[in-house]
Amino acid sequence: MADVRIFRPARNAMQSGRKQTRQWVLEYEPQSPKFIDPLMGWTGSLDTRDQVRLQFATKEAAIAFADRHGLSYRLQEPEVAAPVRPVSYAEKLRSPRLGRLT
Repeated sequence: MADVRIFRPARNAMQSGRKQTRQWVLEYEPQSPKFIDPLMGWTGSLDTRDQVRLQFATKEAAIAFADRHGLSYRLQEPEVAAPVRPVSYAEKLRSPRLGRLT
């Protein structure tokens, strides 16, 4: 099993911007399951590496970091989105009817 996961995050679905999607992220895989604290109901974990999230400018830099520290890694290539065709405002309001109304 891989120690770390290297990926490029997808953009936030709630926003149209592309902030923080150009960098590569290295995250540690969970080593222990999460549990619910019986007193407060909070979710907890004994694994503190779950909080570590390193960012790199390139994929090669993230792979070099993992190799330098002896970590096995799993690489997730980003999916390429289909290009969006720009549509004019008038085209959005155009009626689908081609014939007469009556």
